[in-house]
Formats: sequence, C-alpha cells, structure tokens
Amino acid sequence: MLRGQLRWAWFVLAIAFLSSRSIHAQLPFYTDDADTTPKGKFHIELSNEQDWLQRSSFPGLRQNTTVFTMNFGVTDHIEVGVNAPLIKIVNDGSLMLGNPSGIGDTQFGVKVRVLDEREGSKRPAASVVFYVEAPTGSIRKQIGSGLVDYWLYGVLQKSFTKRTTGRLNGGILFSGNGSTGLIGIQSSRGQVFTGNGSLVPNFTPRLRLGAELFGAVTKNFALSRGQLEGQLGGGYALSNKLELTFGAVGGRYAASPRLGVQLGFAYDF
Repeated sequence: MLRGQLRWAWFVLAIAFLSSRSIHAQLPFYTDDADTTPKGKFHIELSNEQDWLQRSSFPGLRQNTTVFTMNFGVTDHIEVGVNAPLIKIVNDGSLMLGNPSGIGDTQFGVKVRVLDEREGSKRPAASVVFYVEAPTGSIRKQIGSGLVDYWLYGVLQKSFTKRTTGRLNGGILFSGNGSTGLIGIQSSRGQVFTGNGSLVPNFTPRLRLGAELFGAVTKNFALSRGQLEGQLGGGYALSNKLELTFGAVGGRYAASPRLGVQLGFAYDF
C-alpha cells in the first residue's frame, strides 16, 4: 500500500514541477520551445517514430508514426502551424482488423511569443500555444479519436549558459482525447493535464544532445490511464538550414510506449 502511495505521489510531483505530448516541438523532443518562426518564413519538420507498445495495449504490438509539421511566421512573435501523422499499427495475428494504417487526427495551432529572454536577466523567454485537433483519422482503424480536441499550454525557456538551454511546458487539454493512434490518453473526454521539461546542451556548434521528461494525467489522477515518458536525443546540423534529429524513448503506464526510437529532420526556408 505504501509503495503504491509513493508511486502516486512521485507521479503527481513530476507533473507539478514540469507543469503534451506535443507533436509540434523542437525535434526530437516533445517539449516545445519558446521560439517562433520569423515573419514571412516557413519551418518544416518530418519525423518517424517506431514504438513498442505496453502489454496492456495487446493485441496492439507496435506503432509507427510519421509526422509532417509546417509552421509559418505571421509576425516575428506569432506563428501558425499545422501537423498531421501517418500511423501504422501492428497487431497480433489473432485480431481480424489486421495492421491498419492511414492519416491520423490533424492539428491546427497558433503560438504567440510574449516574452524574450535578455542577456544578463533572470527573466526567461515565454510563449503561449493553442491547438485544435480535428478528427480526420479513422476510429474503426484505431488511428483517430473521433473527437475535437482543444489544448492550451505555456512555454518557459531559459539559457543557463551560452551552450545549455532548459525548457518547461505546462498545459491542459480542455476536451477531446489526447491520443495519437494507440499512444496517449484515450478514454477521457474530460480535462487532461500535461507537463514536460527538457535540458539540452550544445556540445559543438553543430551537435546538441539532451534529455526530457513528459507526463500526462486525467483530472482524477488515475495512473492506469496516465503517461510518463523520458527521452534521450539530439540533433546534428547538416547545414545552416537543415538539421538531422534522433531520439530514444522509454515510458510507463498504459498511455506510453514501452520503448521507441525516432529519426527526423527540420528545415528552414
């Protein structure tokens, strides 16, 4: 009993201090940054993640998710974005559904940078992000939620040194469903609280490596429906505009993958 209470308390504290899994972030991390795309410019990201699912997801075994994201700078402090996943689920052979694939739910959003970080100041950069997710994925194939999602979260970003940056996200999914295929909180139509944090040092002008922790929980704090994930990853700049990204994910509880690997790229034009 005491062990279960300690696990519950640790999970809640993690959420409180890290205060979505957001698919639109500074790859490979799900923790979003406070930066916005410059006015009149486009930023695109393409990532592929292969996940091995929790045993509670059986007959689901694995999920492959390819996400395309495009952001556009309306002003130097406001960007709009859209992203959509291509999902394939590998099921046990006993399931008549087979291995479904297709386009998942599509997100449309806006980010507003409200504070800039200043050199010599303790004040962090800050942004506010609002996303609406349209139910474009098939419910029958288990790649869509069938619900319209409304998600609001805040971003804090601080440079601890010239090479190391920390980021915190905290938000709330007001209504809908926080899942992408079989990953994410699927059964709740009420509020879902999300929190993530990352610490990313730049080891060289081209190479950055870092770590993050992500959590999500329903309003009744049911761990059996929650998410808790960690990721180690980074990026290597192939040019001033193109970056190769990579990461490895590990998670607990039903809404998280057991293990996952991610590869992608980001390009500015």
